[in-house]
Parts: sequence; structure tokens; C-alpha cells
Amino acid sequence: MPPLGRDLRREDFTPERVRRIADAAAARGGIPLMSEEARRASLKAIRESVPAGSDAWVFGYGSLMWNPAINVVESRKAHVRGYHRMFCLTLHVGRGAPDMPGLMLGMDRGGSCTGVAHRIAAGEVESELSILWMREMLSGAYEPRWVNADVESQGRTRALTFVINRYHPRYEGAIDEHEAARRIAGAVGPLGTNRDYLYRTVKHLAVLGIEDGPMHSLEAKVRQLANEPN
Repeated sequence: MPPLGRDLRREDFTPERVRRIADAAAARGGIPLMSEEARRASLKAIRESVPAGSDAWVFGYGSLMWNPAINVVESRKAHVRGYHRMFCLTLHVGRGAPDMPGLMLGMDRGGSCTGVAHRIAAGEVESELSILWMREMLSGAYEPRWVNADVESQGRTRALTFVINRYHPRYEGAIDEHEAARRIAGAVGPLGTNRDYLYRTVKHLAVLGIEDGPMHSLEAKVRQLANEPN
């Protein structure tokens, strides 16, 4: 794992690291990760849906907004309808621990979501999607999906995003805000604190012009519980 609190880099995602994570998950006896065969098949299906010689857009709504860890040509504000951002996924590693699980963001059905669309150059689609799959598709908690994104200065654009898999054991649905704040305030793991993940998401939403909303309300409660100033 990268040192505590460091941003992810594309060099962090290798087949060797994936195998180490899978072995560690098996040793813990927890929820098994997605099989390598299933992950390859999922990636192959998406790669084949990108026309030859075409760029690919990826929509980020959490850490993919501010730490994509892939090579991108440009990044623009974007809006997706039909899904909303929500802390709905139990987190036992990364920014959480088995004895103090945190929460991760997912895109769940309903509403809409503003985030960032990253453009991957045609010549790098295969390499960068492979990295994304090692980042986002280890456990099967997300499902890759093409959505229509309204991209700033670009218009309606087909973009790849990762929506929550409602059938995954780690999916928790709509969690009461007070319970979510309690868990986020206390969870920590090799990648840093769970609350830093929330704070950085809210900070990037401000960059996008979003100054108020569910994430901001949750941040206020987490800061109060963690006794941290705004």
C-alpha cells in the first residue's frame, strides 16, 4: 500500500499489487474479491464498446475528481442525470479498517450528480482503462456503465462511470446522516482518514461551484464529531 495519506498514482496499480490485495482479503476471510477472469471480461466488454481511434471520457464523482491517477488530456465539469452521489459502501481497507469500517461514495439510482469528466486520448484508452479496472473493479462493488454527461463546453457526451452494485454485500443503501458522520469521523486506514476523503470531495465540489448540499451538511457533522475547525 502507498504511505499513509499519499495520493494514489498510476504506478500503484499493477497486477502484482492486485494479487497481494486478493491474497490479503482471502487471508482475512472476508468478502472475496472479484475473480481475475470476471474482471478481465468486464474490462474487455467496455474496451470493445469504445470505437477504434476514439478518445474515451470518464466521469468521476469522488476521488476520481481530484485524484484520477490516470493519464488524461483534459478535465471538465460535468453533470449526469439519473444518479446521485452517496456514501453507501462499507470500507474495511484503504481509509477504513475491519474493526472500524468507514464509508465510500457510490453513484446510486435517482437524482443527478455534478462531477468531473476526464478525457483519455485514443492511444491511451487501453492502458488507462486497465489501470482504472485495477482501481475500481477489485471487489465488484461497482458496475461500469456508459452514461450521458453534460460536459462543460462540450455538450452531451458519452462517459464511463462506476455506479454502485446494489447486490454487493458491502452496499448499505441510504445511511442515516448521523450514523454516516460517526463512521466517517472515526475511520482510518493505510490511505489516510475517511474524513479527509470527504473533506477533499467537498473542497473539489467548491471548485466546481457547488457550495451547499448533502456532502456539505455531512462534512459539518463530521468536523463537529472530530473536533476539527471548518
